[in-house]
Amino acid sequence: MSELSEFRQGKDHFMGGEHDSPLTHDQAQSFRGLSYYDEDPSLRFELDLERYEAEEVIEMQTSTGDAASYLRWGKVSFDVNGDSTQLTVYKDTDGEDYFLPFADGTSGDETYGAGRYLDLHVRPDGKLQVDFNYAYNPYCAYNERWSCPLTPFENRLRVPIRAGEKSFK
Repeated sequence: MSELSEFRQGKDHFMGGEHDSPLTHDQAQSFRGLSYYDEDPSLRFELDLERYEAEEVIEMQTSTGDAASYLRWGKVSFDVNGDSTQLTVYKDTDGEDYFLPFADGTSGDETYGAGRYLDLHVRPDGKLQVDFNYAYNPYCAYNERWSCPLTPFENRLRVPIRAGEKSFK
């Protein structure tokens, strides 16, 4: 079993069987697993982070009308199916975790309309590991009680990224 398969199996177990899952009790009773794209190695990147000169705290609107604070940290550039694109990387205001919200050409059709998320990891060589196969839906995709940051306009791509989680039915 691949690392990605193990990750997905663990996520499905969490979603359907753990008390802190975002699913309602009724949803959890009929839950049979999330829907995922097949693994696509071409959507796995090790990228240089191009840091922005000035640290800027921004307020991302959330699905419940609140706001969440993030540092607008830098950008990554990469190609998807021959199309050059870039996304802004954000960082928690406590300075520890990298956050990449994005919407793409599949949003609202094959995937959650408000976009998906990626948690990024820094490799030992300083590059960011960006693996869209791990793209996931925010909890508000499953239950409207959750408050989730909405994808900023600058991270809305036209190109489809067919990797990670699909829409929740």
